[in-house]
Amino acid sequence: MTRPQSIWIKSPLAIWTGTEHDARGGVVIKDGQINEVLAPGQKPADASAVAFDASEHVVLPGLINTHHHFYQTLTRAYPTALNKALFPWLKSLYRVWAKLNPEMLSVATELALTELLLSGCTTAADHHYLFPAGLENAIDIQARVAQKTGMRLTLTRGSMSLGEEDGGLPPQTTVQKESDILADSERLIKTYHDSKPGAMLQIALAPCSPFSVTTELMQESAKLADSYDVRLHTHLAETLDEETFCLDHFGLRTVDYLQSVGWLSDRTWLAHGIHFNEKEIVQLGEAGVGICHCPNSNMMLASGICRTLELETAGCPVGLGVDGSASNDHSNLIDEVRQAMYLQRLRYGAGKIRHTDAFRWATQGSARVLGRHDIGEISVGKRADLALFKLDELRFSGHHDALAALLLGGAHQADRVMIEGQWKVVNGALPDTDLEDLKYRHHAAARLLAKSA
Repeated sequence: MTRPQSIWIKSPLAIWTGTEHDARGGVVIKDGQINEVLAPGQKPADASAVAFDASEHVVLPGLINTHHHFYQTLTRAYPTALNKALFPWLKSLYRVWAKLNPEMLSVATELALTELLLSGCTTAADHHYLFPAGLENAIDIQARVAQKTGMRLTLTRGSMSLGEEDGGLPPQTTVQKESDILADSERLIKTYHDSKPGAMLQIALAPCSPFSVTTELMQESAKLADSYDVRLHTHLAETLDEETFCLDHFGLRTVDYLQSVGWLSDRTWLAHGIHFNEKEIVQLGEAGVGICHCPNSNMMLASGICRTLELETAGCPVGLGVDGSASNDHSNLIDEVRQAMYLQRLRYGAGKIRHTDAFRWATQGSARVLGRHDIGEISVGKRADLALFKLDELRFSGHHDALAALLLGGAHQADRVMIEGQWKVVNGALPDTDLEDLKYRHHAAARLLAKSA
């Protein structure tokens, strides 16, 4: 696809840049990045810029999802997992997920990315930690799908090495040898990781959780990440059960355990991060550890509420994640932004959490969580990743503040999405994707997985 010399996203209905700049004149895109941010009445320096009339659109930086499990789109509303807290919920689903095969993972990844794109998401991190026999090349499968969709991705090489026989939570059929995990982790970094600005694919290392991996794997993963300068990711402090597990097995609370294995650094980001005390929040902030807040999942499993304001004040980057589609149960990031705003108001009060705080978590905060400085805001030099929403549904009729209405009215789908200066969503659709065929293939895979379990 030939990229125009430059594109002028002209005169938006509303625009949130994440900066102090007045950008009501629009944004100029050139060569995949933001070239100009225009004040009202200002015109592009490049007179040949192709104008796109955004007068009916609310324009945001592309939304960034910092924690997901793409494969879980195959087990939404799974009967034996309903109405359970985290540990029993996991144990009811491990036996199902152990039957994943390459075709299932491929279509699950494709559907998750498509759903994210349609919700305004331009960058996503996936935490894949299941490598049963026949699925040893799971991350390679995801990388191929990512190239097809054109989304920016951080694919994390997850892992589980502590099975039930050794005191862990997952069944033995879902765990791998640590030597195999580390060898594959190194291979994936060498094959796919791109550290340059504008990177479309990066690799991180992500032992699943304290209750599914050994201390040795956590330590060795930290060393490997340091040697290749890649990031580290895991679940931590999602529930009080996890805290009890760490005390019983390691004699340490979760953050002390994190420190003991060499993970307390700004290379690390954590999914959920709910049950921290005051001392631990200070420790995390001083180290610059990132936190991914997953509001829908935390409500569905009744895990608790992340202490976003205290964590940010302490120095932790805070971003958002939809988490897996078996605990959400969808991959809609603009909905997650709304839920983050409401759940955090429940914790702190209506006057303490603004709609712009939620937008910040989903863009600038999430970019920091992933260690990226090239995305997450609309400013000159950043990559041209944008999400444009219309307010033409009944739910928005009568609004007076377009930016606030986007969340208060419950936006659920973007009208246009741009990644690296190219339109990926046009008029609420993906031009090169047959959604009916995708749904058919995905539904068939979900039924086959359930039948195999």
